[in-house]
Amino acid sequence: MELNTTAKGDVRVVAVNGNLDALTAPELADALSTQLRQGNAKLVADLTGLEYTSSAGLRVLLNAAKEARSKGGDLRFAGVQTNVKKVLDLSGFMSIIKSFPDADSAVASYA
Repeated sequence: MELNTTAKGDVRVVAVNGNLDALTAPELADALSTQLRQGNAKLVADLTGLEYTSSAGLRVLLNAAKEARSKGGDLRFAGVQTNVKKVLDLSGFMSIIKSFPDADSAVASYA
């Protein structure tokens, strides 16, 4: 898995590429926690390059959403691919975390 974090105004976009599983989930958890500790509570998970997620990855995303919301922000999804969207739909994530077609529209949703 590869992560790339960029700032777009007061929103932090974390692009996730590859597979998100029990081995890689701690790396994403660290990246999101770092942003939250630094006071960046408006987060976008750009999942355009995410090919697969396990339950470990889902836990990380849910925990980040809860923590961001407790700090007055949120976590939003961008660019969810079909195979990952199926997992997110089945697990109920698409009903609790807003999803957008791309990172720019997810960032704009915070305005």
